[in-house]
Amino acid sequence: MQQIILLGLAGAAGALSRYYVTDFVKNLSGANFPWGTFAVNAFGCLLFGLIWTLAEDRVAISGQTRFIILTGFMGSFTTFSTFAFETEQLLRESEWLSAGFNVIGQNVIGLAAMFLGITLGR
Repeated sequence: MQQIILLGLAGAAGALSRYYVTDFVKNLSGANFPWGTFAVNAFGCLLFGLIWTLAEDRVAISGQTRFIILTGFMGSFTTFSTFAFETEQLLRESEWLSAGFNVIGQNVIGLAAMFLGITLGR
């Protein structure tokens, strides 16, 4: 139960962080392009890679703590970071076809699903 509570708190912190970072960047850049989301996704990928590498190679972080940070906070801050990480893992394992399918498939299917959802909603 403690892990679920910590996961929820980390998720809430990630969602609030996403909101504030997106809003901050949007206020700086204007509304002509979704720079806030762009910044959150790029920063989220940087943080995910940094935390993963530190946890794996340099700092002893328990599996539970890593799970709470990466799934709770980072998963709420941006799922794009998980998508990028999983694609990087496929590339590292020379799974070129799977990595390509992951990138193209998630983008194409995601856009198609968005359009379908909008159409169904209308």
